[in-house]
Amino acid sequence: MKTMTIRKVVTGSAQYDGAGVKLVRVISAPDVKEFDPFLMLDAFDSYDSSDYTKGFPWHPHRGIETVTYLISGNIEHMDNIGNKGNILDGCCQWMTAGSGILHQEMPLPSERMLGIQLWLNLPQKNKMATPKYRDIKANMIPKIEEDGCSIKIISGDYKGNLGAVQGEYVKMQFLDVDMKPGAQWKLQTIKDKNLFIYIVDGEGLFEESDDNPISSKRAVLFNDGDELSVRATGKGLRFFLFAGVELNEPIAWGGPIVMNTQEELKVAFKEIDDGTFVK
Repeated sequence: MKTMTIRKVVTGSAQYDGAGVKLVRVISAPDVKEFDPFLMLDAFDSYDSSDYTKGFPWHPHRGIETVTYLISGNIEHMDNIGNKGNILDGCCQWMTAGSGILHQEMPLPSERMLGIQLWLNLPQKNKMATPKYRDIKANMIPKIEEDGCSIKIISGDYKGNLGAVQGEYVKMQFLDVDMKPGAQWKLQTIKDKNLFIYIVDGEGLFEESDDNPISSKRAVLFNDGDELSVRATGKGLRFFLFAGVELNEPIAWGGPIVMNTQEELKVAFKEIDDGTFVK
């Protein structure tokens, strides 16, 4: 059995987005080819509400899915097709922008705002799918306890246990893995899937002979293999795991719109200007 090896470690950069939300852009446009089908990962972790309460006022999306997951916090959201609600502790919102949606996300003051938003690319044939929301509440997410590890299955499956959703267009595996100090964990992996993790807290070792731990606030992309091997140091380890089949399609990316050609981008932005963006 071939254990996965580390292909790349990404630290990302501190940025301000929306109306002035402080976050870490872990992966983005320069990483797309290697991380396909994952486009962007924004991480936020703050005890200071002034870092995020300016929020993300009304803005468009087309051609992608956004997956927002909070360990703790409160994000109020609404869109142009009548969806409205709050993403709370342990909840996930999976939004298919598809053919076009206008929405806003406004984080509210919380003791700690801790979570991520992942942009998942849509295959070319599904770029113009009907917009859709999946509000995944904390009690809908299966949780498996084993050998000093807690595994929450947001999407995909883990050892035959199905997650809260399966992914309609890209069958993404999304796990939230929390390991006690010194714990070990192994995952049988599926070939042809791009797999990376984002370390939320603590530090870990990801190659069996490795003695150089990787610490929090980093993404680790792995080479192909049959098994992922993880060992938490004495600090413990919590990470999110993402895996999906590469699309291997051309990408034309303009701000909140991700299509396959520059012409499609031009059409999208013209429709925004003309008021015909939402189908």
